[in-house]
Amino acid sequence: MFDWLVVGAGFAGAVLAERLASERGERVCVVDRRDHIGGNAYDELDAAGILIHRYGPHIFHTNSDAVFSHLSRFTRWRAYQHRVLARLADGMLVPMPINRTTVNRLHRLSLTTEAEVEDFFATRAEPVPVIRTSEDVVVSRVGRQLYETFFRGYTRKQWGLDPSELDRSVTARVPTRADDDDRYFTDTHQFMPADGYTAMFQRMLDHPNITVMTGTDYKAVRDTVPHRRLIWTGPVDEFFDHRYGVLPYRSLAFRHETHDQEWFQPVGTVNYPGEEVPWTRVSEYKHLTGQAHPKTSITYEYPSAEGDPYYPVPRPENAALYKKYEALADATPNVWFVGRLATYRYYNMDQVVAQALATFRRIEAAVPPHSAGGARHAAAGE
Repeated sequence: MFDWLVVGAGFAGAVLAERLASERGERVCVVDRRDHIGGNAYDELDAAGILIHRYGPHIFHTNSDAVFSHLSRFTRWRAYQHRVLARLADGMLVPMPINRTTVNRLHRLSLTTEAEVEDFFATRAEPVPVIRTSEDVVVSRVGRQLYETFFRGYTRKQWGLDPSELDRSVTARVPTRADDDDRYFTDTHQFMPADGYTAMFQRMLDHPNITVMTGTDYKAVRDTVPHRRLIWTGPVDEFFDHRYGVLPYRSLAFRHETHDQEWFQPVGTVNYPGEEVPWTRVSEYKHLTGQAHPKTSITYEYPSAEGDPYYPVPRPENAALYKKYEALADATPNVWFVGRLATYRYYNMDQVVAQALATFRRIEAAVPPHSAGGARHAAAGE
């Protein structure tokens, strides 16, 4: 008899499994239908011996001291600040997010102060009385031309929808700057696990109270692996057999390549905002990992409507459908729903860790060790 069956060995499942096993002394079985732990953050050595991310680049960044401190128990870190360039149709490379260098290079200007850049944006911004969509966010800040150059095509490829059809939160994730800061993130903690994500997950799950079963579907073991309570980190609609219909997700396909040269591109990721190519970005892992190798490996990303669920699609009708599943989740005893898929939120890795730690605190308050507990639904930052 396991005290907990944890479905999913990504951040949400692994963080909770470790806490339940080490802090409460409870027996935990972790199952994942994939053949590995680590979820989408899984990394591995490719045939050339280069550490790559099987599911595209994962760059860790957070402003949370608590999240960073917790993960530091299981990994050493390599300082890394991610930089992204956008390759335009004419081959020009400019910093992304948009900053002063982007504006100067694109428009052949010599702006030197933030005030000058803000004035430039203001002369091009379009008034939007109520900002509702991703298009509204950008055109109200920097105008139609920069929106068309950097956001419209990329968003249409990434989401299969025009920005005018998407919630404002999508493009709001990408700031526009008036200074020359070319870092993609500005968080307090910006690091990569020194030995890779998989090694971090292995240490997290290396506990005598934890049993890990990869290549195992929940439905195949839910009636054969006895357990008192359940942590579910998969799609919430799947848990309820799509009772109200399928929640829409976007997926990704990847093309991994190894090149017989030391470097392929000048930064870790180059975005391709135009619709003249089907991929959205190309990432080169040696920038991220600091690995020294005479060859280099890269990954092309192709957004897709089919495949493993990656990104909840932020539209009002999808939020309304999720609310129906959320009500079911809240009413389901002995099951805790945690993570991006289980709570239908576009969370970063650190947000999922924070959500898992918050869920553990709620479990501690509500469920005595080794006894039946009630159903709970996780919310980030609780």
